[in-house]
Amino acid sequence: MPPRTPDPRRNPSRGGRPADDGSAPARSGRGGIFEAQAYTPRGRSVREQARSRTSGQAAETTEPAPPTLRVVDGGRADEPRTPRQPAARSGAAGGRTGTAAGAAKKAAAPARSRAPRAQTGAATKAGGAATKAGGAAPKARSTATNARGTADNRSTAAKGRATAPRPPLRRKPRAQLKLADSNRRLRLGAFLALAMFAGIGIRLITLQVMPTPAYANGGLQDRLRSVTLFASRGGIYDRSGVPLTHSVEARYVYADPTLIENPAEAAAKLSPLLGVARSDLEKRMAKRKLPTGVQSTFAWLARGVPIDKANQVMALNIKGIGTEYDERREIPGADLAANLIGITGEDLTGLEGLEARYDDVLRGTNGKHLFEFGNDAAYTPIPNGYSEIQEAKPGSSLTLTIDRDLQYEFQRSLSENVQARKGTVGAAIAIDIKTGEVLAQASQPTFNAADWEDYPAVDREDAATSFVVDPGSVHKAIIFGAGLEEGVINKNTVWPVPSTIDKADTTYRDTHPAGGKKMTMAGALAYSSNVTTIKIADKLGPQKVYDYQLKFGLGKPTGEGMPGEASGRVLPPAEWNGTSPGSIPIGHSVDVTPLQMAAVYAAIANDGKWIQPHLIKDTVAPDGSRVAPPAPETRQVISPQHAADLRYLMEAVTTIPDATGVNGRIKGYRVAGKTGTGLRVVDGKYAAGEVASFIGMAPAEAPRYVVAVFAFTPSGGGGDVAGPAFREMMQYTLQHYRVPPSTKSAPKYTAFP
Repeated sequence: MPPRTPDPRRNPSRGGRPADDGSAPARSGRGGIFEAQAYTPRGRSVREQARSRTSGQAAETTEPAPPTLRVVDGGRADEPRTPRQPAARSGAAGGRTGTAAGAAKKAAAPARSRAPRAQTGAATKAGGAATKAGGAAPKARSTATNARGTADNRSTAAKGRATAPRPPLRRKPRAQLKLADSNRRLRLGAFLALAMFAGIGIRLITLQVMPTPAYANGGLQDRLRSVTLFASRGGIYDRSGVPLTHSVEARYVYADPTLIENPAEAAAKLSPLLGVARSDLEKRMAKRKLPTGVQSTFAWLARGVPIDKANQVMALNIKGIGTEYDERREIPGADLAANLIGITGEDLTGLEGLEARYDDVLRGTNGKHLFEFGNDAAYTPIPNGYSEIQEAKPGSSLTLTIDRDLQYEFQRSLSENVQARKGTVGAAIAIDIKTGEVLAQASQPTFNAADWEDYPAVDREDAATSFVVDPGSVHKAIIFGAGLEEGVINKNTVWPVPSTIDKADTTYRDTHPAGGKKMTMAGALAYSSNVTTIKIADKLGPQKVYDYQLKFGLGKPTGEGMPGEASGRVLPPAEWNGTSPGSIPIGHSVDVTPLQMAAVYAAIANDGKWIQPHLIKDTVAPDGSRVAPPAPETRQVISPQHAADLRYLMEAVTTIPDATGVNGRIKGYRVAGKTGTGLRVVDGKYAAGEVASFIGMAPAEAPRYVVAVFAFTPSGGGGDVAGPAFREMMQYTLQHYRVPPSTKSAPKYTAFP
């Protein structure tokens, strides 16, 4: 086969005329089938065969092989052209042939072959070999014929030119561009298609299976409903863990005004069950807009509704009326310690008493349930819909120092004794002298905390901390204690005591006048001698009297734990007037509360050490852990010995046959105490009537408890009014705590030696 010439389409030149420099004629640039020539089976065109026959054997040996037909995709001339070598380089071959072809080659030297130099040389050599062989082999003859045809064509193109041969142009071969691999394209296309389908599949799974907030949240706000998860309010328990008040499960009833068709009819049906006025329910169910301009879909109708009542409400099947979980405050004892515990509002917020004082401890923190609901009146949550829950945190509970049994007995006895003497206000306190714990704190009047709305506000007050009085003669224990501590008197002191004493324009008298006789200090307390007390205060001086009042805790709240505790008031010496040296020592012009005076006597019973009275034993967290409150404040007011001497003197009050406190005697126990008759202070003025009081401790030889009783009655001394109530309360206290009876008899006292 003759060697193939380069693809004619690879020539980048354009146009169909011969080049001016003698090179091969430029193609039309159309390429492909338009440049193809018809070839015979032996590789030559018909025209070339005819020319070969007329030219003779010489022309046949000088023509180069014609290009073969190549048709490729696109018909572009993208193969680089290789400069054709001048025909003169094949002169040796022409010389060897000895024919006219050699001269033709020299004349056509400037003509350039389309074939590469190596191919042209091969064709020339093939032509020479064919001449020598005389047409030996067909293959060699075919090669020579092709070479001659090529040389002939170049010679013809160069005829008529009288120019000298020009050196061939040497061009740098261009890099051949490779055609795309179809298999590679198929693989790349398949990969891209698979990647596209995989992406679509993953996205579909994400939208259908995985959470898609970006789309699911569209319009979500219109389908969300928020329900408050109410935190359970902590309870209040007595010292033994018995509940005084606690929260129980209940229901609240609400309305959706947008769904109620007939508010008047709905209100008429609900009013008897909820205990709310019909007109009030109608107002609550009326349609209204929120500040945002949106129609309100919620209105409270009732809180803390018992479960059975809530079931009856739902049985009415009123569209737009619903119930949800709620709590209500349960008070098992009704009025038991009600004045201490206080009350809560409709939303279980503390309003009075300990409920208000420790509201932040008891209340806890409400939670919230935000969920997606369906298109129904019941706001049914959508299964697997949006749901967010903030758990409620229950409140802590309080354990009080109050003893439930003791509290009940104190309330019963106080109420009976005050009402029997037509009294209006009373208070009774029991204190453990070693710890300062308040074991009972009763008030008269009292109320049922479960129905507190039915009682006036004055009935809900805690008298022990809000009942401000002039203490009267129970204040004398402070003056006698200060006199012992300052050395003004001792337990055996005997003074001549006149029947009266004047201060400024006021005369002070004794109810049991000594008539100038000598009187013991025990007798002075037993008969509540005003004159003796004033004489001791004169020796102390105003400043000492004032200092000991403060040391014993007067003039400021005790900090027991009750909210709104009154501070009382004592006058500094600078504010004393002419009668103050006579009135203040005997307990007038002094404002105190029953609790403050009970703490004074507890200090005397506790060897002169004052301990802050308190109601809170500990706080119980929701997890059951207990936290004790800060330690109570303490201070030594008088020495233990002088405190014992003072108890010795006060025991005469219940021992001397006609003493003021004989009604406070308790069989089997020695009792030390003091009676008093004072005045009630209302808005800075004295109210009509008298405040009878009795404060005592038992057993006197080794006191354990102090009981204080105050009663505001139209008239009557402390011994007559408060004495019997004190006896009942103290006796029950000693027996309740199983205090052994006294083993020694009380001392023998002499009032007038």
